[in-house]
Amino acid sequence: MELTKVVGLPSEILQESKNIKSQLVNWRRDFHRYPELAFQEKRTSAKIAGILKSFGIDVKTGIAKTGVIGTLTGGKPGPTIALRADMDALPITEMGENDYRSLHQGVMHACGHDAHMAAVLGAAKILCQRKEQLKGKVKFIFQPAEEIATGGAQDMIKAGCLDGVDAIFGLHVWSHIPEGVVRIVDGPMMAAADKFRIEIIGKGSHASLPHQGIDPIVVASHLVINLQSIVSRELDPLESGVISVCKFHGGETFNIIPEKVTLEGSVRSFTEKGADFFHQEIVERTRLTCEMFGAKYHINYHKVVPPLINDKRMAGIFKSAAEKVVGIKKIENGPAMMSSEDFAYYLKEIPGAFCFIGAGKREGGDCYPHHHPHFDIDENALVTATAVMALTAFFYFLKPFKS
Repeated sequence: MELTKVVGLPSEILQESKNIKSQLVNWRRDFHRYPELAFQEKRTSAKIAGILKSFGIDVKTGIAKTGVIGTLTGGKPGPTIALRADMDALPITEMGENDYRSLHQGVMHACGHDAHMAAVLGAAKILCQRKEQLKGKVKFIFQPAEEIATGGAQDMIKAGCLDGVDAIFGLHVWSHIPEGVVRIVDGPMMAAADKFRIEIIGKGSHASLPHQGIDPIVVASHLVINLQSIVSRELDPLESGVISVCKFHGGETFNIIPEKVTLEGSVRSFTEKGADFFHQEIVERTRLTCEMFGAKYHINYHKVVPPLINDKRMAGIFKSAAEKVVGIKKIENGPAMMSSEDFAYYLKEIPGAFCFIGAGKREGGDCYPHHHPHFDIDENALVTATAVMALTAFFYFLKPFKS
């Protein structure tokens, strides 16, 4: 059946999402009150498992330590898709005054994962009520540890969460996109994230006798400038990338030139080729800069997350569903973002797509960024997210695509 022949289903799914708004809000606020850090999501995963079981979904727990997978079998045979939500919170002390603020000191859902879990649970509820109409299976993947460098997506994949899955879809609420707007990009949507640590080893001396030493602070200062010029003078202007030196540590007192200086930073790019280019350039410029001053160095360069690249046809299904929920005028095709997401690992394995659900508050207060102690969302976004995820599953089964 072609997508254009679907009559009534989108409006029904949207209405069903609206009907359970209070439940979506309650789930989200409960997760918000009791946030848990990466691989510590024990209460969170237990609550999710209990809710999924109440729907009649087959549930497996303890996946990659605290992950949960629910499997819904439709009324007819067909492909298997996955809907993914992340579960972990951040080590941030919440500063909001709402009545659902975090009860765990120093831990907060400051990135919207509480909303992601509520939306996927909402989609699960709606799909369960219509399971006889489903032509395949749906896996609901609740992943731990998205927020840390050695995160949960890889561990979930190693544990077999994608076994038998043909396509995967995920979402992220976004506070700087107005509520009611959905952003989906065909192709690169979020950047690869790499990190580096460079230790520059000089020769310590008294501040009054710099000629007797090799000043690693001077070397490191030159290196910071040299690294910044990679993007402005070496990268193809048609490519995109960012190099940020975010930590510069050296010395303990005002009159001693130290022996060592440490630099740490982040690299962002939208292609594997770009990531490799930055890696090579950083190593080479560090070598040349240190050689110029007679210093030594050690580099630790770590590829954290690959670029998140949506499968074009999967993004098309996602977009078709979102258009039915918010209207074609509220679909944004870009821009891509330099932030990163470990959902990218799933997309390296199987076709799929990721989208942003606008969650910027319509009324009252400032719109705080993600990872801010005052971060919050417009909870109307929960209805949008639920409807988009549920409808995407139906649209995929009606016209499955494979790359």
